[in-house]
Amino acid sequence: MAISIAIFEDNSRLRESLTVLLSGVEGYTVCGSYENCAHAARIIQEHLPDVVIMDIDMPGVDGIEGLRIIKEQRPETYIIMHTVLEDDERLFQCLCGGANGYILKNTSFVQLLEAIENVLHGGAPLSPVIAKKVLQFFRPVNPGRIQYHLSEREKEVLKYLVKGYSYKMIAGHCHISLDTVRGHIRNIYSKLHVNCGREAVSKALRDNIL
Repeated sequence: MAISIAIFEDNSRLRESLTVLLSGVEGYTVCGSYENCAHAARIIQEHLPDVVIMDIDMPGVDGIEGLRIIKEQRPETYIIMHTVLEDDERLFQCLCGGANGYILKNTSFVQLLEAIENVLHGGAPLSPVIAKKVLQFFRPVNPGRIQYHLSEREKEVLKYLVKGYSYKMIAGHCHISLDTVRGHIRNIYSKLHVNCGREAVSKALRDNIL
């Protein structure tokens, strides 16, 4: 079954280009494209898109409000923010609001496709400049010297967790089985004294582990 994509973008030329390009990708279908999020609730209920490509700065109901509406209506829909904005406040509003990725519009179409595939496999794609902002936000002013005694393989797995990779993607990159990844993840949680992936990523960034 084709992956359905909805586009919210006020720039008509870009909106039309994305619609044509994504519609031409095998296995994808664009179920609708819109200039703002004024009718987002109805659109999501009607089309049940798998992925939403969302601009932030739109007239009327903008992307941040649209993100909130869509996540309330259908939490399982993946939302990739696709914007020119690098503003820290809006970035963290989007990430805290449940955005699954944050890609700048100067990203190539191939990279946008990679971002879509990434979220579909459980990842959290970020443009490099955005990833740097997130890292800087969590990095401590005076990094501590706490030693968690992670093995080199566990550090490698944790590095991919921080990048937003899914277990399946980590297994592929490390050339190990999915069960082995799960074992490393359990060991990482135990050594870092955390209970989930978000806590592990937060501690890795805060304590400058990698």
